[in-house]
Amino acid sequence: MIAVFWVSPLLVLSQGLERDSVPEIPARPAFHNPYIIENATNEILPKEGMEFQIKHRFGLISGGDDDWGGIFAPSNIHIGLAYGVHKNVTLGIGATKFDRLLDFNWKVALMRQTRSDTKPFSISYNGNMVLNVEKDGDFEFAQDRFSYFHQVNFVRRFGPNLSLQLAPSISHYNFVEFGMENVLFSVGLGGRYKVTPKTSILIDYNQPFSSGTGFDKPKAGMAMGVEFATLGHAFQLFVTNYNGLIPQKNMMFNQNDFFSGDFMIGFNITRIYRFKPTSIQ
Repeated sequence: MIAVFWVSPLLVLSQGLERDSVPEIPARPAFHNPYIIENATNEILPKEGMEFQIKHRFGLISGGDDDWGGIFAPSNIHIGLAYGVHKNVTLGIGATKFDRLLDFNWKVALMRQTRSDTKPFSISYNGNMVLNVEKDGDFEFAQDRFSYFHQVNFVRRFGPNLSLQLAPSISHYNFVEFGMENVLFSVGLGGRYKVTPKTSILIDYNQPFSSGTGFDKPKAGMAMGVEFATLGHAFQLFVTNYNGLIPQKNMMFNQNDFFSGDFMIGFNITRIYRFKPTSIQ
């Protein structure tokens, strides 16, 4: 799939150079949501637009008979707020229940796919800085509470229904247990296929590359589900083996094996508020 992802834009680029008469305007959005379940997409808020986010993960479906498929197990939740400070820049803040994490995040559009295909894909960069505010945390120094995440998103909209994304990333923790790596490289693959104008199927996968052994070696992330969208909001319902809600925590510490039955039900809700009228592309 990676080979198809990279070769096909080169083919359409060669064709696009012959169509100089096509206006150089951005292609329609590849995704409706700022997230493909766990990974960020390339979607940027309009300038002065605001977005409210809720992410929720129930407990493991395999956690026990009394959990009712994880519904009554301890659940993790993240609440966030993002704002479009520029047509190409979105800034956000958020809070996560497990480990009491506060995050400051950002997303920058670097290149946008055009309808003429002279620019055959979109490129964006997103990252965060996270602070652990647990009072009884095992931290000797204040800087031990910080972690960071950086990701570059390569997105291609192949048509009105199919969009794919390749997303390499780097996670960093200032403080980790003995024997663990402070830095981890991962590659994410994901996509959306629209089955109706408002309903899509989502698939999201993350492969960490770690030299750690035993329990220190993180498991790959897998998620699949559906998305129901309107002009102002999107609701995603899915199964996933990630419950950290913060990307670097998912990448570096996940021990749930999706294909061994270690997954949970989750949902993401986003609501966009536009304070300035925007043109529909």
